Amino acid sequence: MKLLVIAAGYATRLYPLTLNQPKALLPVGGRPMLDRVLGALASVKPDRIYVVTNSKFAPHFRDWAAARPDVIVVDDGTTSDEDKLGAIGDIAFVLDQAQVDDDLVVVAGDNLFSDDLVEFGAFCRARNAPVVALHDVGDLTQMSKYNAIETDEQGRITYFEEKPQNPTSTLTAIALYFYPRHVLPLIRQYVDEGNNPDQPGRLVQWLYSRVDMFTWRVPGDWYDIGSEETLRQADENFSRN
Repeated sequence: MKLLVIAAGYATRLYPLTLNQPKALLPVGGRPMLDRVLGALASVKPDRIYVVTNSKFAPHFRDWAAARPDVIVVDDGTTSDEDKLGAIGDIAFVLDQAQVDDDLVVVAGDNLFSDDLVEFGAFCRARNAPVVALHDVGDLTQMSKYNAIETDEQGRITYFEEKPQNPTSTLTAIALYFYPRHVLPLIRQYVDEGNNPDQPGRLVQWLYSRVDMFTWRVPGDWYDIGSEETLRQADENFSRN
């Protein structure tokens, strides 16, 4: 199993903090955010970790990865927010550049988890089908930033809408996914057909009607670091632990 961390954005909403520093390497509780992301997923036991980033921040990640022989930093060749490939575009880029032919876990580099995700890998291996992690954000007014999702009794996705206008639930899919080896060609197909290459939830929206896709509920707290406020909150909470 391989692990891919998406970290190719420019995090302009966090300027000036991220003007010369990638968001995924900002400190949270005294450690780089990316260390915490990988720590939560260590129990998945990937045999290779890819971190996809842009040309501006590739040197930062290579410096960070110097002591991590299991990590390969992939530079997607972009230099600004205007020419970025988008999250799904970056997944497809790594699949092609690294010739990935294995089960794949994908996580956004700005997603933090309070608990170890030890059960995630076991669940995915048992299902051998695409899986997306779920979290209850607990506030219906915030749902327009996320997505709306419905499942059947087996946890199979029956409805998915990115950026819903009229959400009825606070349960949302987050940027932690499992794509088994046999599904990887569909990711390439999605991009090749000219679909929106950004916002990884759009791939879920396209994929669930083509293959069975399941859900897994994340334990504990989840932090989507998109603003100074959420960064400060995560830093305070992880500093106490």
